[in-house]
Amino acid sequence: MTIAAGIDIGTSTIKAALFKVENGKEEWLARYSLRIRQRDPMELARVAYDAVLEDAKLKPEDVNYVATTGEAESVPFHTGHFYSMTTHARGAIYLDPQARAALDIGALHGRAISTDERGKVLNYKMTSQCASGSGQFLENIARYLGIAQEEIGSLSSQADNPEVVSSICAVLAETDVINMVSRGISAPNILKGIHLSMAARLSKLLKSIGMTKGVVMVTGGLALDKGLVAALEEDIAGIKDMTTTVVRSHPDSIYAGAIGAALWGAYRFDKLAAQGNLPRAA
Repeated sequence: MTIAAGIDIGTSTIKAALFKVENGKEEWLARYSLRIRQRDPMELARVAYDAVLEDAKLKPEDVNYVATTGEAESVPFHTGHFYSMTTHARGAIYLDPQARAALDIGALHGRAISTDERGKVLNYKMTSQCASGSGQFLENIARYLGIAQEEIGSLSSQADNPEVVSSICAVLAETDVINMVSRGISAPNILKGIHLSMAARLSKLLKSIGMTKGVVMVTGGLALDKGLVAALEEDIAGIKDMTTTVVRSHPDSIYAGAIGAALWGAYRFDKLAAQGNLPRAA
């Protein structure tokens, strides 16, 4: 039996997941997430780790491997670190075994990752950091419109005449939105337009890695934005080469990176144990 933790530090949120792996069976023991909000991510990583241990009624000495991903490489108590594309691919497979790609939409960029049935990365591509296809851009717009983040998806679904943002650069796109507000465009139509604009860029990203069929699991901070997922489905349905591509999200999609880190950590621990070279979590 192997107990492994995964800690994923993103731009705005820290996620932790704790797993037990035994005879090929993966059991998710606990999860925890919290917003960073200008606090020290390293201290919050410890808070998240302690929280999953408490939830699972375990002690640090019970954990065989603490795997980190994202910006968590400097977490002082970690055993090993894994690249985000690797952990999101593995996490996507855990959440939906039929998935053959992860579309990680985070605060700063979007990433398309194709994978095999084991979670091994086959291809990978990401948007530029300045692109208007990120969570930070959408959060800025919501703040300007006076809308809470959790309201974005439901408001977007109420649109009747969406105004698509044409600018690729986030700064110029924000200027477009300011102009829309001055022209009296409603918040639902602005948000749906932004979702459609983001969806078009993300669909191209998927196509660029050869993901033109099969199941795509949306991960990252925007995975639970129903308006964005709906826009992705709408955009992909209109692309001739991608009519058999299925976009899915999961209630635990934000944990994909932490899940993947924990599972790859357990795998690495078992491999090293078989070689007689046992690592231990701090």
